[in-house]
Amino acid sequence: MTKKANIMAEKLNTIRAGVLGSNDGILTVVGVLFSVGAATTNQFTILLAGLADLLACALSMASGEYASVSSQADAQKVVVVDEKKRIKKQPDQVQQDIYQFYYDQGLTEVTAHKIARELMHKIPLETILKVKYDMTLGHYVSPWSAAFSSLICASLGGMLPLAAMYLAPLQWQFLATIGATIVAVALTGFLSAKLGQGLPKRAISRNIMIGLITIAIHYGIGMLF
Repeated sequence: MTKKANIMAEKLNTIRAGVLGSNDGILTVVGVLFSVGAATTNQFTILLAGLADLLACALSMASGEYASVSSQADAQKVVVVDEKKRIKKQPDQVQQDIYQFYYDQGLTEVTAHKIARELMHKIPLETILKVKYDMTLGHYVSPWSAAFSSLICASLGGMLPLAAMYLAPLQWQFLATIGATIVAVALTGFLSAKLGQGLPKRAISRNIMIGLITIAIHYGIGMLF
């Protein structure tokens, strides 16, 4: 991957973490608001439960992203170490892998062999990482950017239903929260579809359905108490 492509991949990974964090923040907070709201009319209790869940969700998403992306970065570093050993112990096999890559791209055997020999002589490690793993030497995914993105977006996502419930008039607070949730999860569905090159309408519908089911389940749980 080129430097520009690496930067773009890093940005997309950060955005992905943010979208997932936002969606989780929305659903977990609205679930708590409706379960606690169905069980009690005490506004302070509902607010405290929502804020506690918001904090827990944001920290959980951030730590999860950090652990996940750190594991990915560690795996990339292991690949670099393994390929260094292969270059020393099995240089012919490494060169064959480079040749095979260029041959599969449509080059002739002679040209592919020539390129493989030259690259093996000049930049063997950089080349094998690129052709075999689509990696750039020294560039690893950043767990911190994913963690912070998830932390911030989960917090912002969770604030939407929380703000809707407490800014709306008392008699409309549940309907306002449902409306805010629908808008919020529709937006995260649209963004996730765009990032994954999926179908926006299907993703939006799916997210809205999940959001409504989440509300119904948690409201039902709250009614039991």
